[in-house]
Amino acid sequence: MKYVAVTACPTGIAHTYMAAEALEQAAKDAGHEMLVETQGSAGSTPLSTADIEAADAVILAADVGVRDRDRFAGKPVVEAPVKQAINDAAGLLLRAADAAAQQPAATPEPAAAEPELASKVVAGTGFGTRLRQWLMTGVSYMIPFVAAGGLLIALSFALGGYQITEAPPVTEHFDAASLVSWAALFNQVGSTAFEFLVPVLAGFIAFAIADRPAIAPGFVGGAVAVTVGAGFLGGLIAGLLAGAVLVALKKIRVPRGIAGIMPVVVLPLLGTLIVGLLMFVVIGKPIALVMTALTGWLTGLSGANAALLGALLGAMIAFDMGGPINKVAYTFAVGGLSIATTASLEIMAAVMAAGMVPPLALALASAVRGKLFTPAERASGRTAWLLGASFITEGAIPFAAGDPLRVIPSIVVGSATTGALSMAFGATLRAPHGGIFVLPLVGNALPYLGAIAAGVVVAALAVLFAKQIGRTETAAPEKTAVAA
Repeated sequence: MKYVAVTACPTGIAHTYMAAEALEQAAKDAGHEMLVETQGSAGSTPLSTADIEAADAVILAADVGVRDRDRFAGKPVVEAPVKQAINDAAGLLLRAADAAAQQPAATPEPAAAEPELASKVVAGTGFGTRLRQWLMTGVSYMIPFVAAGGLLIALSFALGGYQITEAPPVTEHFDAASLVSWAALFNQVGSTAFEFLVPVLAGFIAFAIADRPAIAPGFVGGAVAVTVGAGFLGGLIAGLLAGAVLVALKKIRVPRGIAGIMPVVVLPLLGTLIVGLLMFVVIGKPIALVMTALTGWLTGLSGANAALLGALLGAMIAFDMGGPINKVAYTFAVGGLSIATTASLEIMAAVMAAGMVPPLALALASAVRGKLFTPAERASGRTAWLLGASFITEGAIPFAAGDPLRVIPSIVVGSATTGALSMAFGATLRAPHGGIFVLPLVGNALPYLGAIAAGVVVAALAVLFAKQIGRTETAAPEKTAVAA
């Protein structure tokens, strides 16, 4: 049979390409043809019209919206999360074959040329799943601003020191021959990018709920959240509020003559007015009080309490390796960078250190006791060194997919260890990404490296111990793989 597929994850870094590789390999093993369009951060080559027309079925493995999905109209379509494609690609092929048998593929009509934004809500899912997808859509659009702004700010501190925040605006004074001026430029551009974080988060949460008309109310609600001091929590609530308001407004029946301008004029206008009113007058200030209290509590953390927070965040980062729980911890840490207190910088350091542990630990374990791992896992282990050093926690997924009950608890313990030690050592970090490559920007760098090393060793030992439980011989993984 002939299949086409699209894979897409919120960050577009690891899951997208792992799912594509798994689908291609499963199709090859089953004797089918498979063409995959990866809608990731590296860009994608769209499937040709001829390929889509020739396909018996379409597989959409995505945790965010699939761009231009109108291309597949008339085709049997199977939808699934990215992790399902990674863990059970063969099962998805069977579902696609069943769908093709029940609904013979028709030739899709040419799609409209209008470009589409990517959003994700799979029809028929429960409220909890849809809520997660709404939030993840907002986070996926926010991450590029985090990376660009955060790394520019971190670079400005590396070049000009922390006092660079006191530099005059570059619009008033800029000397191209001065390193300090360039540091000030980086800082001010990065800070400007950071000012978009909450509005973008809110705008695209609203977009995921109610489509394009909700973007303006969501962005405005997020901007109001920043204005009244409600921060990221206010942005989340503003996005959900804007989406809910637009869904309600869309249900109002209007004369046919007005219906044409509703999505472009009326809905954004009324939605923005209602959301702005509620955020300014009703809920913005209470949320700001909660954020102030939370900030004060974090700032006052020290000793055992700080270590406990670091352990919790580390465990969350490792638990689903780039999934929603991981993103909650990461977004929490990134939100603190805009506050720039010592406690918030310690949280960012702990989260990044903990995120590096799972791939590095599994790379170490597969190198030390290769017989406990399949040949495919050993191959993944060689690439996991670089992925772990780059703070790409998804590098642990190939190991967890094949043996989740042994791998996941082990890496959670290791990452929790690193998070706790990093907080206890008082390591700080202003960069939101970069892994080991932003080490010059880390405060207390040597203890920070020690915390990472300790977590890697703990996780590796735990994995090796767990791998030997219930096995009669060390070669069992290879024999199991061959039998499968």
